[in-house]
Amino acid sequence: MGLFTSPHLRSVRERIQINNQPLSESLFSKYFFDIWDRLSATGDGSKPAYFRFLTLVAFHTFLQERVDTAVIECGIGGEYDSTNILVSPTTTAVTALGIDHVGMLGGTIAEIAWHKGGIFKKGAPAFTVLQPEPAMDVLRKRAEERDTTLQLVKRHPQIANGEVKLGLAADFQKSNASLAVAVTAAHLHAVGHNFVPNPSEINEQELPVEFRRGLEQVKWPGRCEMRREVRNGIAWCLDGGHTLESIEVAGQWFAEEVQTLQQSNAGINHHSQRPRILIFNQQTRDAAGLARALFNTLSAVLGQNPFTHVIFTTNVTFKDAGYKPDLVAMNNNAEEVQTLKVQKELAAMWVELDPVADIKVAATIEDAINEVRILARQVNIEETNELVVFITGSLHLVGGVLEILESSGVKDEVDGTFSKSIACHKPALAK
Repeated sequence: MGLFTSPHLRSVRERIQINNQPLSESLFSKYFFDIWDRLSATGDGSKPAYFRFLTLVAFHTFLQERVDTAVIECGIGGEYDSTNILVSPTTTAVTALGIDHVGMLGGTIAEIAWHKGGIFKKGAPAFTVLQPEPAMDVLRKRAEERDTTLQLVKRHPQIANGEVKLGLAADFQKSNASLAVAVTAAHLHAVGHNFVPNPSEINEQELPVEFRRGLEQVKWPGRCEMRREVRNGIAWCLDGGHTLESIEVAGQWFAEEVQTLQQSNAGINHHSQRPRILIFNQQTRDAAGLARALFNTLSAVLGQNPFTHVIFTTNVTFKDAGYKPDLVAMNNNAEEVQTLKVQKELAAMWVELDPVADIKVAATIEDAINEVRILARQVNIEETNELVVFITGSLHLVGGVLEILESSGVKDEVDGTFSKSIACHKPALAK
């Protein structure tokens, strides 16, 4: 099975996977230069932009490796996305929509839905979860234009009631998981495997054991993920939410985790509360709007002082070596990064929201993590509740944090989410 997804967190090879494993360095290099050399020998030798080039590498890889199924996530939108050259998918799906990439997709949910619905294809059943009505209306019309059916997927009862314990934390993942169930069932039926219920009937039947196993074991780094640094008593909670919708649901997940930790520590050192820390950045979108939305979400649940300490950092990984090559974001304003312009503006805004919090600005992710570890060592060593850190606002930030944590031996605990717009493709893709 092949998977093409974006963006990557730590290595570009994460974008192209076979059987749940990123391509090896040797295979990635081989197929990368297959495409590079062929394009160099064609016409003027020019190359497509980064994402389009990687799309070619992914399709070439799946053909050469003869995968029997490929899951393809759109990059931006759908209608004009480079992944949308596949004309005969077995099924397509659109997950919960939000306002993002407005310069390319439009500033309303209806305009964005039009682009997303561009992946629908004649004869291939299409699926989605509950959307705002303007988006639902557009998706229905797009399905009709493409001569296919659009099925609204509700939460499967076994997922909704918690009988199936998802490997991906957060309540909203139940909708993603239910959509994955419907898409998988549709794909298996399309390729001749009828041992699973029809997608339109699957919510009325027990999930096959293979489905349950997949839902319970699935992992996806940097999305509603917790990693524990036992030696310092730190719980790192990571989510790459970077839109208003995703930052709010990420905040809800974090609040749930905090409440769970508080309940598990009930009666232990109840006269002393360990610090609760936020590490945040968003370098290219509306950083202040995202930070404010996060504060509003968390203050409604955790109180008007949701964090004792707040650190605004750049996405530069290391204080000495700078960016790891795979983590460089080419669309950043270098001068703004150098002068910490965004970070200082965020710090000033947060003071207005919460004058009590201890607020710092960090030049690198490594500096921010070191600040947390210093604070952890300063806390009474007899404390048994964990120091909880929430890292969010940017997938680039989360990728850098994972790079540093794993280099210091902090292994993963819980990972995950599902793609935004996907299409499953027939075995013919591998021919």
